[in-house]
Parts: sequence; structure tokens; C-alpha cells
Amino acid sequence: MTDAPRFYTERPLAAGGELTLEAAPSRHIAGALRLREGSGLRLFNGSGGEYSATISAVGKQAVSVRVGEHCPDDREASLAVTLGVGISRGERMDLVVQKSTELGVTAIQPLVTERTEVRLKGERQQKKLRHWRQVAVSACEQCGRNRLPAIADPLPLEQWLLRAEAGLKLVLHHRSEQGLTEKKLPDSVALLVGPEGGLAAPEVNAAEAAGFQALALGPRVLRTETAPLAALAILQFHWGDMQ
Repeated sequence: MTDAPRFYTERPLAAGGELTLEAAPSRHIAGALRLREGSGLRLFNGSGGEYSATISAVGKQAVSVRVGEHCPDDREASLAVTLGVGISRGERMDLVVQKSTELGVTAIQPLVTERTEVRLKGERQQKKLRHWRQVAVSACEQCGRNRLPAIADPLPLEQWLLRAEAGLKLVLHHRSEQGLTEKKLPDSVALLVGPEGGLAAPEVNAAEAAGFQALALGPRVLRTETAPLAALAILQFHWGDMQ
């Protein structure tokens, strides 16, 4: 059933059990995919691995399934990377969340910086977080990951600099002449990327004072949605599971 469509559910999963899926995956299964009783699925809930499943009943708003065998594969990156990224406008942040999930990021920390133009508070912040987490869910369904990257509540940059912990801490800065020279395999990486317009000079200085190493990715200035993805791919190639 390796080619069966994959779906995330918040329901508990156990081999031999039966359950009714949430409204969103049910609508997609019954409406967009037009699957019927007896069709195969793969289900995961973020606790590790995935389960085969067979559709037992299809309704307009609810699909019921019988849960089959558990497969323990997680397909998680061997290198743990936390991405601290300045919140960007429109679809740019969605793109960063989606593609960094595909590239194996462990956690995403949205940051408020001097040049951040998006200000989130209260219900608007919670709505945006729910949206980003759903973007990550959809990316996991597509790419085969069975564990969701953690997406934290937004923080001011200065607060995150005080609490960020990793074996190697990097801040992308296009005016740096320093490339990736670390030879020893780090156990974890914290990667800091600014919003549109980049980080202000005092913010780069504060990051370096907090133990972050300035890193340039080449002679061209990359957009805020391009830079973290390029950096993640490079990190996963050097120390992770991309070949």
C-alpha cells in the first residue's frame, strides 16, 4: 500500500482499531479523491510511524476506516535543525513552512525583528499559527514525514537569541565573507534568517554576541523565502540525509 494516499489525523491509532476521520480529510477523501469502501489509505498522527488503513464507510462529511499494520518508518532528517525566521508577508511564510518541512526541519520559530512588517496578536496570531501548522501537515502528507515539525508562537528576536540552544548556531548574512567551514558534525543546528530586507546590523551583532556564526551562501542576495531553503538543503547535504 506504499502508493496509497496519506492523511494526518489527530485520532489515536492502533492496529485493528476502527475510527472516523475528521471533517477535512473526510471531505478530501470522499469529494476530491472520490475514494470508496475498500480503498486503501495510510494514516499518521505525529506520534511515530504510519498505519495502513482501509475505508469501511463513506459519508458526505465523515469517512470511517479500519486501521491495519503499523510501519515504524519516520523518514526524519538525521540532523536536527531549528529555523528561526523573521515573519514575512503573504505567501512567503507559507512557502518557507512548506518547503522547510519537506527539507526535514525539526522546528520553526517565527520571529519579530526590526524589519518585520507583519504584526500578530491575539486571535489573529492564533489563526495564523493554525494556518502554518496546517501547511506543515499538508507538506508531511506529501513528502512522507510521519512527525510534524514544531511551530512555536512568535517571539521577539532578542528573546529567542537568549534561549536558542544548538551545537552550531548560524545567522545568514549576505555581507559576510564566511562560508560553511565547520568540519565537525554538529548534533543540532539553530539557523537564523531575517524577513524581507534582512536583519538590521545591530541584530546581526546581537546574534554573533549570542554565539551565532555569520554565514554567507554565495555572491547573490537571496530572498527571504529562498535563503532558508538553500541553507537547509546545504546543511542536510553536509551533515544530514540528503545526498
